[in-house]
Amino acid sequence: MEKESAEMFSLKGKVIVVTGGTGVLGTSFVNAIMEAKGTVVILGRNEDLCKKSVADILKKGGNASYVISDVLDEAALKEAKETIVERYGRIDGLVNAAGGNVPEAVLTSDKDVFDLNMQGMKDALALNLWGTLMPVQVFGPEIAKSGAGSIVNISSVSAKRPLTRVLGYSMGKAAIDCYTKWFAVEMANRYGDAIRINSIMPGFFLTAQNNNLLTKEDGSLTERGNLIISHTPFKRFGQPSELNGALIWLLSDASKFVTGMDIGVDGGFTINSGV
Repeated sequence: MEKESAEMFSLKGKVIVVTGGTGVLGTSFVNAIMEAKGTVVILGRNEDLCKKSVADILKKGGNASYVISDVLDEAALKEAKETIVERYGRIDGLVNAAGGNVPEAVLTSDKDVFDLNMQGMKDALALNLWGTLMPVQVFGPEIAKSGAGSIVNISSVSAKRPLTRVLGYSMGKAAIDCYTKWFAVEMANRYGDAIRINSIMPGFFLTAQNNNLLTKEDGSLTERGNLIISHTPFKRFGQPSELNGALIWLLSDASKFVTGMDIGVDGGFTINSGV
């Protein structure tokens, strides 16, 4: 029974594409997939970082490669798909880890609420929503051929609980929530259970995008950082590895009857009324 349970969570024989695989969370994701015996294909724009990530995985005995591409460039994504299929003969899963905030989309304290940077708003929305939707459009048909494909999007607590200052990012993540549910039903109507789509809702993790909003140069917390910790029942930020259990579950056959769901990993942030 224990062996059967372990095999349910195994990604052995599966080829998983990870966009944004060189970021803080993305790096944790690719290592988790490697540890679950999956083959990782990192999709990114920075070749040096991609090479380093792949080298680290190979050094640990895992299987990995990379393809340089941009999640907002449909032609480049199609070329990447052809390269991956030629290399491995299949694609079984997709993790849409590319995304994040855009500095121009942050409403700084010296600006009025009517001084929103419209181009910044559009850029944040495009990066998060279109940067998720387009890879699904390109890789989805190939993943469906596997017969047990899985797509994992990345949502955010900011899609559930309005956060000050980061409207563009929040709108993008809220749109991903709607898209994930809608697409899950539409895919099921056409492909049955051959391909699923779900999302993970992280709480607050220190990444390159939010580090300057939550911490000071000396490492102490900003006022915003302290407010977040005080509202999080666990009274701390999350560790990237704490997302990996949900990720592997959603990518593996252990979640074969799960689609259109948003799995929260937030230390209780979204369920806390503050009272």
